[in-house]
Amino acid sequence: MKRGKKYKAVIQKYNKQEQYPLLKAIALVKELAFAKFDETVEVAIKLNIESKHSIRDILVLPHNFGQEKKILVFAKGDKAEEATKSGVAYVGDSDFIKKIKEGWLDFDVAVATPDMMKEVGKLGPILGRKGLMPNPKTRTVTLDIKGTVAELKKGRAEFRADKTGVVHLPVGKISMDNEKLRDNLKLVIESVEKKKPVDVKGVFIRSIAISSTMGPGIRVSFKELN
Repeated sequence: MKRGKKYKAVIQKYNKQEQYPLLKAIALVKELAFAKFDETVEVAIKLNIESKHSIRDILVLPHNFGQEKKILVFAKGDKAEEATKSGVAYVGDSDFIKKIKEGWLDFDVAVATPDMMKEVGKLGPILGRKGLMPNPKTRTVTLDIKGTVAELKKGRAEFRADKTGVVHLPVGKISMDNEKLRDNLKLVIESVEKKKPVDVKGVFIRSIAISSTMGPGIRVSFKELN
């Protein structure tokens, strides 16, 4: 991969092989960020898993960041009213199903009550490709509309290991306080660690690295975390 002059310059400022304590790693990420915009801070956690393992869960980060998500709720009756009172962007049933079939996708996350899934499920080819399909595993198929919406607004996030066994997740912005970034990172790492399959022997988390959108990865030491 070709790298620009700014990237090549910043990687000379630290030891790529060294593992840094979490707060020091965060400080380095900030020091090495060179873009003119407020870069996102991301974590990459390499796991010791096989293809048969599914590592996936949701969490609510202690410190929210970014713009508030546009939430669409598929519901009827009292649950539709509950969604409206919760302040979501869109609430409806067959009307929004029709709009989506016609190409409308102006929302960031979709929530549905269980009784709506027979019809919402028909949108699978559209919403599935975009990662927008309501799913019981991510608690977006639920009767607790108020609670789910509150979590989503606070900064609820989903993580999952990809085909290479790595969990990638945004955890904040360069402009955030170091302590807030640390809190978010520690929760993500602890949440991933709790998903260790019972049949995985030895080390579960092989490595942790954090980076900004444009910056290099900084390895995080396990000593402090353990």
